[in-house]
This record gives sequence, C-alpha cells and structure tokens, in this order.
Amino acid sequence: MIRHLLADDDLSPAEQAEVLALAAEIKRDPFSRRPLAGPSTVAMIFDKQTLRTQASFSAGIAELGGFPLVVDGALAGVGVRESVPDVARVLGRQAAAIVWRTGAQSRLEEMAEHAGVPVVNALTDDYHPCQLLADLLTVSEHRGPLRGLVVAFVGDGACNMGSSWLLAGATAGMHVRIGAPAEFQPSTGVVERAAAIAVTTGGSVAVLDDPVKAVSGADVVVTDTWVSMGREAESGDRLAALAPFSLTAELLAHAEPDAIVMHCLPAYRGQEIAAEVLDGPRSVVWDEAENRRHAQKAVLTWLLEART
Repeated sequence: MIRHLLADDDLSPAEQAEVLALAAEIKRDPFSRRPLAGPSTVAMIFDKQTLRTQASFSAGIAELGGFPLVVDGALAGVGVRESVPDVARVLGRQAAAIVWRTGAQSRLEEMAEHAGVPVVNALTDDYHPCQLLADLLTVSEHRGPLRGLVVAFVGDGACNMGSSWLLAGATAGMHVRIGAPAEFQPSTGVVERAAAIAVTTGGSVAVLDDPVKAVSGADVVVTDTWVSMGREAESGDRLAALAPFSLTAELLAHAEPDAIVMHCLPAYRGQEIAAEVLDGPRSVVWDEAENRRHAQKAVLTWLLEART
C-alpha cells in the first residue's frame, strides 16, 4: 500500500512515535538504513524559496543511498505547462518518491492521487509536517518524553506551523496552546481535528488571545516569521497586529525556567523574536535545523518500507 505524508495527522499516534524512534536511531547511526541504495532517485520539486528543506533532503537522500533530483517548479511549469496529474505520472515513473514544496494543499493531494509513489509534503500553505517531526525529535532530546509537555506557539497562529503544531502536538499527547490575535488564529476545522486527536492521546489544545497566558508555565515556546512567503504585500499590517506577541525575554520569563525556545527559520530578530532569545542559551533552533535531515530520512525510510 502506498502511504503519503501530506499533513501531520496522516500519522497515527503510534506511527508518529515509530517515525520519531526511527529518526533517533538514524541520527545515532546515519548509515544504518539504505532503502535508496542503487541508487534510487527521489524527485524534489520546489515552487518556493528554500534553504533547509533542499539542503536537508539532498543530504539525507544521499545518506540513504539515493540520488536527489531537484526540479524547479516554475521552470517545469507544474500546473501551468503540464497538469499536476501529468507531472505526477511522469515523475512517478522516474523516482521512488516525490517531495514537493508548494502552495495550495490541494495541489499536493492531486499529486499524491496520481503519482504511484509516496509523496511528501515539504511545506504547503496549510501544513509543514516534516518540520514538526524534526521539532518533536528536538523536544524529546532536550525535554524527554513528549506526552504531557506544554507547548506554546505565539504569533501567527493561522500559518502552516501553527496548524501543524496543533495536529502533531496533539498526536504526541502534548498540551498545545496557540497565542495569537483574533485575526491570526487557526481555522476552526484544524482546532477541531486536533481536539479530537487529543481526546485519544491525553493531550489538549487551546487558542488564546493573550501571549502571557499562552506562555505561562510552558515547557516549549515556539514562534515563526510573521510574513510568510507570498504574504509580503501584507507586511505592514501584519507586523503591527502581531507586535504584542513578539517572543521577548520578558514574555519568555513567564514560561518554565528550563523551557526551550524553537523557531523553524528564517528568523527576523526584533520582529517575531528578540535577538537575545533566538541566540540565547534556551534556544535549540540549530538542533531543529539539523534534525530536519534525520527526521526526513526516517519519513522516507518509513514510507518506502510501507510499500513492501
């Protein structure tokens, strides 16, 4: 059976734990798994700017024994010069898996429907599940078992990272709080999905409009850029509305004394996060960046093994 990773809740709680355990194993012994030895090709399509995603997938695919084939989405004309189903059929005949960083979630779902090989979400407007697996691996390294930990995401709660933290955090049995202004809160549908998962895992979800209440007593404090790719025209209004939710040392003081700070990057010091917090001793952002490689190697290994 072909499995895909299109959104965070594509993995059940048991499957998420399995992938995270595999990621930890791969990090300890980087060449222990070689499912792409041959080498087999993995096609990576990029419709948006990238640094960590391309670097970590390319390095990880090579370490799995495979060949990373980079496709410029604009140059290939995905969905313009050729339809998404036709691109899926072509790349599915060339590659063992397809990784796509794009905009609309519906495009990714259309790719998965026609590819005939596993498709991985490397970021859409709605979700960023690979980043969340890397983040959960990072949290487990610094804070131990995930179940029962309190995580606060402050800032633009309607962005893909806010939605992914709700779904993946609830799947891990964490207590997820989103601290965001009313106009930047996650969709009701995502909150309801996360709440339904939390009922089964012992976690919980909450959406708050007060950053202090969101962060108070948190074990993990997370933020993300306020102006995501494609939102540049809204920059002025977004920065003004989100300013009270900036992750400063004063706001972080309300979290647990040993709370860790996370940011998936790129970061804008002085906007969503203060330089002294991002570069401070409680920041684990560089571990997050490294763990993209280990988590994504685990995802590809798990998905390819699921086909057999």
